[in-house]
Amino acid sequence: MVKEDVLALVDKGLMLPLMEEFYTIQGEGFYKGTAAYFIRVGGCDVGCHWCDVKESWNAELHPPTAIEHIVNNAATYSDTIVVTGGEPLTWDMEPLTKALQAKGLKTHIETSGAYALSGHWNWICLSPKKNKLPFGKVYDVANELKVIIYNKHDFIFAEEQASKTNSECILYLQPEWSVSDKVTPLIVDYVMKNPKWKVSLQTHKYLNIP
Repeated sequence: MVKEDVLALVDKGLMLPLMEEFYTIQGEGFYKGTAAYFIRVGGCDVGCHWCDVKESWNAELHPPTAIEHIVNNAATYSDTIVVTGGEPLTWDMEPLTKALQAKGLKTHIETSGAYALSGHWNWICLSPKKNKLPFGKVYDVANELKVIIYNKHDFIFAEEQASKTNSECILYLQPEWSVSDKVTPLIVDYVMKNPKWKVSLQTHKYLNIP
């Protein structure tokens, strides 16, 4: 297949720049501790300096992969599929989620919300970033808001973001891993004073799993 044809299929969401796919235990947020199949899609221009998967940023480093292949792999492992990145909404998620749900699979996404929401989702984790704020209806439909805490100002950002979410959205504060020893006590204190929030930890890192 020539490059132009491949790019046209990627543009339509029929192929995606697949960085990795793996079966593991969800480590964060509401579904932590549950088995899930992760699909990590390449491509992100949000540019968080503390991102722990910077290798996902350049979509050209990751092979365009037919969604049929991705879906068939996912279906052999789990009924819960988590699409992450990179920033998965860089791409049209409609074809992938339609194909996953046609097999009876539950579709979850973790997104910064920096691009328009596409696809059909059973669970939306909105993890907003200061560099490129969410927009559109994602605030209205997010099931959980997960704000990464790197410094004290991030608590102000977290409250600003929470004010835009729907009333059913579950609110999480999560320490950035490289400064977790410093900020975790701050998060604990903040949640105790502001109990609408919950603490989210990257438990998969403590378990030493993907």
